[in-house]
Amino acid sequence: MDITGRLIQLLPDVEGESQRGHWIRGGFVIETDGEYPRKVAFTAFGEERVAMAKNIPMGSPVQVTFQPESREFNDKWYTDLRASRIQPFVPGQMPAAATGYAWSGTPAPQAPAAQPAAAPQPQAAPASFATPPAMEPSGEDDLPF
Repeated sequence: MDITGRLIQLLPDVEGESQRGHWIRGGFVIETDGEYPRKVAFTAFGEERVAMAKNIPMGSPVQVTFQPESREFNDKWYTDLRASRIQPFVPGQMPAAATGYAWSGTPAPQAPAAQPAAAPQPQAAPASFATPPAMEPSGEDDLPF
Protein backbone atom coordinates (compact mmCIF):
# COMPACT_ATOMS: atom_id res chain seq x y z
CA MET A 1 0.00 0.00 0.00
CA ASP A 2 1.15 3.54 -0.67
CA ILE A 3 0.24 6.86 0.92
CA THR A 4 1.52 10.40 0.36
CA GLY A 5 1.84 13.30 2.76
CA ARG A 6 4.31 15.65 4.46
CA LEU A 7 6.93 14.35 6.91
CA ILE A 8 6.12 16.13 10.19
CA GLN A 9 7.94 14.19 12.92
CA LEU A 10 10.67 11.61 13.52
CA LEU A 11 10.04 9.27 16.45
CA PRO A 12 12.87 8.15 18.76
CA ASP A 13 14.88 5.07 17.78
CA VAL A 14 14.80 1.93 19.92
CA GLU A 15 17.73 -0.47 19.78
CA GLY A 16 18.35 -3.88 21.28
CA GLU A 17 19.98 -7.27 21.04
CA SER A 18 18.28 -10.53 20.18
CA GLN A 19 19.50 -14.04 19.46
CA ARG A 20 19.91 -12.97 15.83
CA GLY A 21 21.98 -9.91 16.71
CA HIS A 22 21.58 -6.16 16.95
CA TRP A 23 18.27 -4.57 15.84
CA ILE A 24 16.95 -1.04 15.52
CA ARG A 25 13.41 0.29 15.18
CA GLY A 26 12.52 3.86 14.33
CA GLY A 27 9.40 5.69 13.37
CA PHE A 28 8.01 8.79 11.73
CA VAL A 29 4.72 10.62 11.27
CA ILE A 30 3.28 12.09 8.08
CA GLU A 31 0.29 14.35 7.55
CA THR A 32 -1.87 13.63 4.52
CA ASP A 33 -3.23 16.30 2.20
CA GLY A 34 -6.85 16.90 1.37
CA GLU A 35 -9.95 18.43 2.88
CA TYR A 36 -9.55 16.40 6.10
CA PRO A 37 -5.79 15.89 6.72
CA ARG A 38 -4.84 12.89 8.83
CA LYS A 39 -1.68 12.21 10.82
CA VAL A 40 -0.35 8.69 10.30
CA ALA A 41 2.47 7.08 12.33
CA PHE A 42 4.72 4.40 10.82
CA THR A 43 7.43 2.13 12.20
CA ALA A 44 10.56 1.14 10.33
CA PHE A 45 12.73 -1.85 11.26
CA GLY A 46 16.40 -2.08 10.34
CA GLU A 47 19.16 0.49 9.92
CA GLU A 48 18.47 1.05 6.22
CA ARG A 49 14.77 1.83 6.67
CA VAL A 50 15.36 4.03 9.72
CA ALA A 51 17.98 5.97 7.71
CA MET A 52 15.49 6.50 4.87
CA ALA A 53 13.28 8.72 7.04
CA LYS A 54 16.24 10.57 8.55
CA ASN A 55 17.58 11.49 5.09
CA ILE A 56 14.43 13.41 4.11
CA PRO A 57 14.06 17.03 5.29
CA MET A 58 11.23 17.73 7.74
CA GLY A 59 8.11 19.10 6.01
CA SER A 60 8.98 17.53 2.64
CA PRO A 61 6.32 15.69 0.66
CA VAL A 62 6.91 11.93 0.83
CA GLN A 63 5.45 8.70 -0.47
CA VAL A 64 5.42 5.78 1.98
CA THR A 65 5.06 2.13 0.99
CA PHE A 66 3.82 0.11 3.96
CA GLN A 67 2.15 -3.07 5.15
CA PRO A 68 -0.46 -2.99 7.94
CA GLU A 69 -0.07 -5.66 10.60
CA SER A 70 -2.28 -6.41 13.60
CA ARG A 71 -1.71 -8.59 16.64
CA GLU A 72 -3.66 -9.56 19.73
CA PHE A 73 -2.44 -9.14 23.31
CA ASN A 74 -4.65 -9.68 26.38
CA ASP A 75 -7.83 -9.70 24.29
CA LYS A 76 -6.97 -6.35 22.68
CA TRP A 77 -5.87 -5.76 19.11
CA TYR A 78 -2.99 -3.51 18.12
CA THR A 79 -2.26 -2.38 14.57
CA ASP A 80 1.16 -1.36 13.30
CA LEU A 81 1.95 0.26 9.93
CA ARG A 82 5.38 -1.04 8.92
CA ALA A 83 7.10 1.15 6.36
CA SER A 84 9.16 -0.69 3.78
CA ARG A 85 10.07 2.46 1.82
CA ILE A 86 9.89 6.21 2.29
CA GLN A 87 10.88 8.44 -0.58
CA PRO A 88 10.53 12.05 -1.67
CA PHE A 89 7.31 12.66 -3.59
CA VAL A 90 7.01 14.98 -6.57
CA PRO A 91 3.50 15.13 -8.11
CA GLY A 92 3.51 14.03 -11.73
CA GLN A 93 6.91 12.31 -11.47
CA MET A 94 7.50 8.57 -11.69
CA PRO A 95 8.00 6.81 -8.32
CA ALA A 96 11.59 6.87 -7.08
CA ALA A 97 12.00 3.13 -7.60
CA ALA A 98 11.45 3.66 -11.32
CA THR A 99 13.77 6.67 -11.56
CA GLY A 100 16.76 5.06 -9.86
CA TYR A 101 16.75 7.11 -6.65
CA ALA A 102 19.40 5.89 -4.18
CA TRP A 103 19.23 6.72 -0.50
CA SER A 104 22.89 7.69 -0.43
CA GLY A 105 21.84 10.88 -2.19
CA THR A 106 23.35 9.96 -5.56
CA PRO A 107 21.30 8.71 -8.51
CA ALA A 108 21.77 5.07 -9.41
CA PRO A 109 22.83 4.28 -12.98
CA GLN A 110 19.86 3.94 -15.24
CA ALA A 111 19.41 1.30 -17.90
CA PRO A 112 19.49 2.53 -21.49
CA ALA A 113 16.09 3.63 -22.73
CA ALA A 114 14.24 1.05 -24.77
CA GLN A 115 13.25 1.96 -28.30
CA PRO A 116 9.61 3.03 -28.38
CA ALA A 117 7.29 0.61 -30.11
CA ALA A 118 5.66 1.72 -33.32
CA ALA A 119 2.29 3.33 -32.81
CA PRO A 120 -0.55 0.91 -33.54
CA GLN A 121 -2.34 1.57 -36.80
CA PRO A 122 -6.12 2.07 -36.68
CA GLN A 123 -8.04 -0.89 -38.04
CA ALA A 124 -11.44 -1.03 -39.68
CA ALA A 125 -14.27 -2.36 -37.53
CA PRO A 126 -15.21 -5.97 -38.20
CA ALA A 127 -18.30 -6.55 -40.33
CA SER A 128 -20.22 -7.71 -37.25
CA PHE A 129 -19.96 -4.14 -35.89
CA ALA A 130 -21.22 -2.52 -39.08
CA THR A 131 -24.45 -0.53 -39.19
CA PRO A 132 -27.41 -2.79 -38.32
CA PRO A 133 -29.83 -3.61 -41.14
CA ALA A 134 -32.87 -1.36 -41.46
CA MET A 135 -36.06 -2.87 -40.07
CA GLU A 136 -39.30 -2.76 -41.97
CA PRO A 137 -42.00 -0.85 -40.04
CA SER A 138 -44.84 -3.09 -38.99
CA GLY A 139 -48.41 -2.19 -38.13
CA GLU A 140 -48.08 -3.32 -34.51
CA ASP A 141 -45.43 -2.56 -32.00
CA ASP A 142 -44.29 -5.13 -29.46
CA LEU A 143 -44.30 -2.80 -26.46
CA PRO A 144 -46.22 -4.13 -23.42
CA PHE A 145 -48.06 -0.85 -22.73
